[in-house]
Amino acid sequence: MAAPRQTKSFLMHKLREIGVEPNSRHGQNFLIDLNLVRLIADSAELGPRDVVLEVGTGTGSLTELVAKRASHVVTVEIDKHLFELASEHLLPHDNVTQLRCDALRNKNNFADEVMEAVGAALRGTPDAQLKLVANLPYNVATPVLSNLLMCPHTPAMMVATIQKELAERIVAEPWSKDYGALSVWMQSQARTEIVRVMSPKVFWPQPKVESAIVRITVDPERRAAIPDPLYFHQLVRALFLHRRKYLRANVASAMKRHLTKEQVDAVLDEMGFAPDTRTEQLDIPTLMTFTEKLRALAPEWSL
Repeated sequence: MAAPRQTKSFLMHKLREIGVEPNSRHGQNFLIDLNLVRLIADSAELGPRDVVLEVGTGTGSLTELVAKRASHVVTVEIDKHLFELASEHLLPHDNVTQLRCDALRNKNNFADEVMEAVGAALRGTPDAQLKLVANLPYNVATPVLSNLLMCPHTPAMMVATIQKELAERIVAEPWSKDYGALSVWMQSQARTEIVRVMSPKVFWPQPKVESAIVRITVDPERRAAIPDPLYFHQLVRALFLHRRKYLRANVASAMKRHLTKEQVDAVLDEMGFAPDTRTEQLDIPTLMTFTEKLRALAPEWSL
């Protein structure tokens, strides 16, 4: 059974008791449907060799459920009141490391103390694998999911509650309105799926948008097929800055200090792209091949 403290009435009472209100700046929307809390944990398929990273401890309801299934949980909470509230309930679990900090050092990197704690937990678990399991605050969902694929500790899986709009971008196909740099980055390395779409009514306070549970299962073979992940990540972001512009204009703009227009045209011709090709048309294998041709000509390029 999930802890009763995740019900709306308990949350309202407990937070008022300690004199705090949910903080919209930190994206605090508590999931109050206990069946969905369990669905998040179930979707991660946790086992005794799993080390879990949770961003957004909240009251610790999901943390407690996950701790009963995994080897170790590193959970991060920025709010001092929630950190203290969760600490009381997580005290019996000696396999939980609580951190009170911002999980991100900046928009492109996790905080050092978070990665250090994850590394220590992985070293302490035989044949360990890392999984992200979290009801992510909306304001950090994109950098958390995106940046974790660039960290030294690669996750085997990420299961998270995020905005439905973001989930649709993660699973989008070429030519669709949601297909973009995030779609390419995630799908180039993982299988992505939406597990469940959720109404605002299952949260307190209710957000203004629908949410979704997304599962991202990392595929080591796909990752190994990307020779330079950082270069690929940055180039894809640059090409999708103006996704509806012609591809030639996007490449010429991104590479203007490194390649001449003649060099750009030569690569486009070699790839067989028509003059009116747009970035949003290109599937992931094509983008990977294209990236490598550009990297061969401009290996020092970066955003």
